[in-house]
Amino acid sequence: MTFCPKGLYALTPDGHPSLLESVERAIVGGACMIQYRDKTASAAERRERAEALLALCRSRHTPLIINDDLALALALDADGVHLGADDVSIDEARSRFPDGLIGASCYNDFTRAQTAIRSGASYVAFGSFYASPTRPDAVTAQPDLLMRACRELPVPVCAIGGIRTDNAAPLIQAGADLLAVCSGIFAQPDIAAATRSIASKFEANG
Repeated sequence: MTFCPKGLYALTPDGHPSLLESVERAIVGGACMIQYRDKTASAAERRERAEALLALCRSRHTPLIINDDLALALALDADGVHLGADDVSIDEARSRFPDGLIGASCYNDFTRAQTAIRSGASYVAFGSFYASPTRPDAVTAQPDLLMRACRELPVPVCAIGGIRTDNAAPLIQAGADLLAVCSGIFAQPDIAAATRSIASKFEANG
């Protein structure tokens, strides 16, 4: 099974211009994993972009995760897939993708995370911890849930939602293995610098 790294997990925004260049800058800045997430492109566009991203990520030895689309992840032989409540089940994903990284969105639901892990999830994601410009209607999660998850669950725990340079440290201190960041890096004027600023906080936390 593909190893799940720890650190800054970069999530691509919908319709981002210069996608490949921006993702490469994030990797240069220290992103440990990339998730291709695009809710607006056509199926053909998504496949073309995902293929290009996979080639880039492979050249940089950085895992590429496909959001929501198990079929696309399998077709490309990507490193993994990330699934939410409305996607295929973790059980089905694990049966069809035995060696892939499988992430599960667990929102603010600890029981959902436990079930996902029993079904084969490689990591679980909680949030939104802060207001998110990409998901303004997202449910909110509190740091005590993150602390419990990091203490009790046997897989890496990811925090998501509105994470930026100035608010990342408390989540790492609460035990997050991964910080999933979108606007906090891709909407910044210097993507590599913004990525580096957040990623370095893992090192500072020891």
